[in-house]
Amino acid sequence: MRIPTTAALAALGGALVLGLTVAPAAQATPAPADCTTDAFGVAGKYGEFVLGDDVHSPDAEGAVAVGGNADFRGGFSVANELSAAEVDALPGRASLVVRGDLLNGGSATVVMKGNAVVGGQVKDRAVELHNGSFSQKADLIDFDGEFAKLRSYSAALAGESATAGTEVRLDGDRLTLTGTDSGRNVFSVPADRLEKAKEVFIKVPAGATTIVNVSGQEYDMATARTTGFFLSGGQDFVLDDKLQSASGGAVRAKLLWSFPDATKVVKNSQAAWPGSVLAPHAHLELGTAAPVNGSVWVASLHGSGGAETHHFPFTGCLPEVPGTETPSPSTTPSGTPGTTPPATGTPSASVTPPSGSATPSDTPSGSATPGAPAPSASPSQPGEGDLATTGSSNMIPITIGGAAVVAAGAGLVVMARRRKRA
Repeated sequence: MRIPTTAALAALGGALVLGLTVAPAAQATPAPADCTTDAFGVAGKYGEFVLGDDVHSPDAEGAVAVGGNADFRGGFSVANELSAAEVDALPGRASLVVRGDLLNGGSATVVMKGNAVVGGQVKDRAVELHNGSFSQKADLIDFDGEFAKLRSYSAALAGESATAGTEVRLDGDRLTLTGTDSGRNVFSVPADRLEKAKEVFIKVPAGATTIVNVSGQEYDMATARTTGFFLSGGQDFVLDDKLQSASGGAVRAKLLWSFPDATKVVKNSQAAWPGSVLAPHAHLELGTAAPVNGSVWVASLHGSGGAETHHFPFTGCLPEVPGTETPSPSTTPSGTPGTTPPATGTPSASVTPPSGSATPSDTPSGSATPGAPAPSASPSQPGEGDLATTGSSNMIPITIGGAAVVAAGAGLVVMARRRKRA
């Protein structure tokens, strides 16, 4: 079949247009170079990871590991929300691990998914398992070694400088943390400042990792009777709860509260606490109502009633070796007791002094799902925003290739016309 020269040119032009349209418009924002999603190792696989005693009822949605005794006399269920893959990733597929004794006082301790491993005695009623097995073993998890690493890591995180552009602002009893980095935002907040907040607002780009380093030996959320945490991934603030969260849970999933020096952390019973809590030296008092919507890694724990731990695992991208660019023996957690580096102190330059009664322009007035305008532009990571990183570098070879295609097409047209004249 003879193809008219005009049709050939049209086809070649169409190929060029297609080549230009399939070129990537933008590249995804790269993760920070010093990034790991497995900073907590074995501990990160558990929703409750406790070095000492855990006194808790009625349930934990994720896996539970207790280095001391487990007092579940109020009745307790474990691991209902775990996926099959999450169960398989646990040591020995054990979603309940108790190094010491398990006390249930005749109430049911139910393991919904996975196995149960207890090192001591089970008093007074056998563990009920839905699709797993029971075994007696005291050394499935090296709690002392894992907590040595957690403490070292938390101390090193405290040395992370507050991210450029972050703001910590206290207006009356309203605390607002604002970050603009699309990869990772680090905040430094003294515990006594956090204790003054009846409402806490956190605004960061959706999908960014958020680290809130809280300095001080004690934090008591009940001091100001904190009632709510409002999150925003760039849109309206949303009061966090199990069934609702900003950006479909993307902000909460990558939110970490780190208490490197605290020996006691108290959650107000009226406030659901979004994000995961790293307080490896502290007793965590959960109260009698409202959950933690994340994981907890603490020295000991007490909670009852609605003070559950909900299964929202931490998925943030954390520094592999906090406070350094290149891992070194002096700062890399080794897992050996006694290797915890001294705390370097908490930066304070990022904390903005109270500005009186002024209210941030994008902070809602206190409704359950307050609104706030979206930011006019998303700040970029270093190196973003120029042509080299928005996909236009890939346009150069396409454009050159396209020009060659057009030239070849023109040559075909000339040859076709010469043959016709001949």
